[in-house]
Amino acid sequence: MTVPTKEFSFGMPWEELYGYSQAMRVGETVYVSGQLSHDQKGAFVGADDFGLQVTTTLANLDLVLEHFGASRRQIVETTVLVRNLRENFDTTARLHAAYFGEHRPTSTVMGVSDLALPDQLVEIGAVVRLDVEA
Repeated sequence: MTVPTKEFSFGMPWEELYGYSQAMRVGETVYVSGQLSHDQKGAFVGADDFGLQVTTTLANLDLVLEHFGASRRQIVETTVLVRNLRENFDTTARLHAAYFGEHRPTSTVMGVSDLALPDQLVEIGAVVRLDVEA
């Protein structure tokens, strides 16, 4: 049995450079690569503003969901990578909880020493199940 796949990319230069997709649908599961804080022209947003980086990153996650016709309620797992986790944990927790409202996906949050871009403070990946009630 073959499972259909579908890739999605924003068309950002780093997608080609690194050789990856922003998301890949495999059957009824969408695997979302770590999203970061950038606008749709590829400019980084929120240097030195952790809260803005988180909200912009989650807005980019919303764009991926929209492409697949999915909702936040269909996210079953997030992975959150944070620089300076001790300093940024409370903001991370508050904005993650606000983004999901009453929905409670599984989540792993990890402190990291560095991320792909010099000013990047957060990266958020997700797993989405399209067969879960939205």
